[in-house]
Amino acid sequence: MLSKKTQYAFKALTFMAERKKEGPVLIAEIASKKKIPLKFLENILLELKKAGLLESKKGKGGGYFFNVEPHKIPLAKVMRLIEGPIALLPCVSLNFYEKCHDCNEKKCGLNKVMIEVRDNTLKVLENKTVADLAIL
Repeated sequence: MLSKKTQYAFKALTFMAERKKEGPVLIAEIASKKKIPLKFLENILLELKKAGLLESKKGKGGGYFFNVEPHKIPLAKVMRLIEGPIALLPCVSLNFYEKCHDCNEKKCGLNKVMIEVRDNTLKVLENKTVADLAIL
């Protein structure tokens, strides 16, 4: 399951994508419209800014805006930034691999099934973008 943090990140990015033509969006507006706790949202948007996906502007007309076009941000990238591994087991993760201490991966049926789950999940998440979430 997606954590609340990741769900909030997607909600905020979707809201921003839907209002992209209007310019920078205030955190307070996103928090209010999407019912996201303000402090929690501040941390999420800061993480996305540090990763280079968002930028911010202070002062009149300020707020957060996309540094990378929404159609160029795969959902998998956002998930990895906020959530960490997409794979359900560390032994099948592409970016966060860890060997299971009590298992022989070559003879593990669960490992083989989870690789298939990972690959099919990634097929969707790598090919869908933030823009695909927006209802314009």
